[in-house]
Amino acid sequence: MNDIIVQYQWEVFIAIEILSFLCLLLFGYIRYKLKKPQLSQGFLIAFIVLTGFEAVLAWYVFAITDEIAAFQIIVSLFVLYALTFGIYDFKRLDRWMRKKIDADQLLTARDYEEMARQKDPTVQAKYYLVTWITHVAVFVSVQVLFFGLSGLDIHDSVAYLTDLDWLGSENYEVTPYDNQTFHSVSMIWGIILVVDTIVSATYVFQKKDKNKRGA
Repeated sequence: MNDIIVQYQWEVFIAIEILSFLCLLLFGYIRYKLKKPQLSQGFLIAFIVLTGFEAVLAWYVFAITDEIAAFQIIVSLFVLYALTFGIYDFKRLDRWMRKKIDADQLLTARDYEEMARQKDPTVQAKYYLVTWITHVAVFVSVQVLFFGLSGLDIHDSVAYLTDLDWLGSENYEVTPYDNQTFHSVSMIWGIILVVDTIVSATYVFQKKDKNKRGA
């Protein structure tokens, strides 16, 4: 049984993701189309439970194989997003859908205040700055973990960080990482971090309305 779960770990993860997506679709249909918000909560709870199953699956595979592979890293990122930025994004989407479909019955005065607040450039700048700092902190923490698991001490780590010629290499053997998984995840994540930095900068350094600031 253990071998079967490990062997089909990706299939199980994808199946859970599909079920999670269906739960969100049913949540939206019942909440916005049938206009039964109380009933829709059950599918939202099911989505949360399935996310928990993903975390348990990643831990279980690690316990059996005793190694950190791409599977655990990817599942962890999915779960981490769902528990952090995903909650904020979901709330924004929920308010937007309620406004589009049935604003009079589904939106409260507090919802309108929050939607107006989110359009404030100062609030946007603060949000994107905080999320970017969090992203960088998580990325750096994972790199420290990868370096440690690759057997590097502080002197080796400093040597690699002061000479970054290895960044352009496709061969992990000339990098700080001791396997291709760590190298591939770090390179792809690094590109995502660069894109996130550019996007966040457009909000952080956007022009503020002087009239609103002076009000």
